[in-house]
Amino acid sequence: MSTRRTLRRPGRARTVRKAGGLRAGALGTALVALLAPALTGCGGDASSATGAGTLKWASSYFPRHWDPVVSGSGAQFRELALVYASLTRTDETGEAVPDLAKSWEYNEKGDRITFRLRPGLKFSDGEPVDAAAVKAAIERAQKQKNSALFGDLTSIRSVEANGLDAVLHLTQVDYQIPQLLGERVLQISSPKAAASPEKLDQNPVGAGPFVVQQLIPGTKAVLRKNPDYWDAENIHIDNVELISAPDSSTVVSGLQTGVYNFADIDPSQADAAGKAGLDVFVQPGFNASNISLNVNKAPFDDDRVVQAVRHAVNRQEFVDKLTFGHGETTDQPFPKGYVAYDPRSANSYPYDPAKSRKLLAEAGHRAGDIKLDLVIPAEDPGAEIVQSQLAAVGIKVTIKVDKNWATPFFAKDLTFSLYSTTGRDSAVQTLTAHFGPNGPLNLSTPYEPAGFAAAVAKVRGTPLDAPEYPEVLRAATRAGLRSNALVFTYSSPNLFAKSPSVSGLPKNPAHIDWTGVTLSGK
Repeated sequence: MSTRRTLRRPGRARTVRKAGGLRAGALGTALVALLAPALTGCGGDASSATGAGTLKWASSYFPRHWDPVVSGSGAQFRELALVYASLTRTDETGEAVPDLAKSWEYNEKGDRITFRLRPGLKFSDGEPVDAAAVKAAIERAQKQKNSALFGDLTSIRSVEANGLDAVLHLTQVDYQIPQLLGERVLQISSPKAAASPEKLDQNPVGAGPFVVQQLIPGTKAVLRKNPDYWDAENIHIDNVELISAPDSSTVVSGLQTGVYNFADIDPSQADAAGKAGLDVFVQPGFNASNISLNVNKAPFDDDRVVQAVRHAVNRQEFVDKLTFGHGETTDQPFPKGYVAYDPRSANSYPYDPAKSRKLLAEAGHRAGDIKLDLVIPAEDPGAEIVQSQLAAVGIKVTIKVDKNWATPFFAKDLTFSLYSTTGRDSAVQTLTAHFGPNGPLNLSTPYEPAGFAAAVAKVRGTPLDAPEYPEVLRAATRAGLRSNALVFTYSSPNLFAKSPSVSGLPKNPAHIDWTGVTLSGK
């Protein structure tokens, strides 16, 4: 049977990355707009230093779990990417490019894809990186009881391991797979180490650019460069000290004094970091914050109450009070300018508190009748904004912090919550995570909006380079936004600060890529 290169139609050549080679790919105009914001300081001269030294990274997302199956695709995937490599990675255009896999091919129908792995690779415990390891990683992510990834892998029916060829048989035509199986969703661990997931969780074994030497759970990880990493010649950092960041207000002083030389920072600290002479830069991302409603529980089983909440939300207040000039309003799970953002759906529910009060009255509720517990995992000023805005239309909100929030949220036991997400490299996975009947971020499971499943299936069946792809994708976004389960508020990029001794980083959206980065001084 004839084959096609990933993301390309028959007869159209695609250059893939070889070890030590260059990346190539089409530059999407929508992603160009997304990548535009970049502040001073992230374009250092990478050739001016040998790179010897230690990266001291203060992370606000220090991994609670080092098993990538348990950790999932939350913000901590960036830290786990120090240890684990994936089949693909994302380049500066947002396109999937080779990582452990040197190339891939779809069959003509689009329901089977073969990933061809680089020869001679091994995990840090000496086990081979082969198709059997890929098969084990996918099956573990699908079946492990505490997996946070099973919902992302529903398109994969089975995996066939043939030496260095991993053949994925799909449940449907799905051209999203190369984007999906990158650093977020399939960081691959040694099958030998993963035979005991509990041990792997605190003793990670991967085939990434660094190897863990010491791990103090929740506090610090010490890593050294992995000489067997497939692209080791382009990793110029010898050692990494990953440190759980203290209070955000002390990170800037730690960077000034050299306790750290790299950190993710809160928007409230960006100005102070810049004034301190640090390099502050924006790493574009797909972050979005939202209010989550359970339509299976009162009062949100009444559409009028849902619409009242929608019109009670003043998105601009979130931006003004929380992002310090580094965010923007959004009523979708994507930032404006991203290919999946649907302009036709913009401002479908404008801020209108008078309309909210009218809808509540029509539903038979007087001011103060509705009392809600807003359950969140940690103190969050965004919760106070929600509380204030709903109070203005007569809904009383009590904020409750539950450190074990994830358990009732993912069990769909909560009625009312809010959270922020980092999205996915595959826009379809972002949509299904929020709006699909089994979506982990859909508090109203098994509810899904009418027409959503068909719209998503059409996207999966459309090659990413097809002229019609952007509009097909936006139509799926439009279908998802009919959901009553989510009210989106604002989006913000990823903000980082670094010492000038750390050279510029590749601007891969949502990712941190240490390829080519050097350190000068100590």
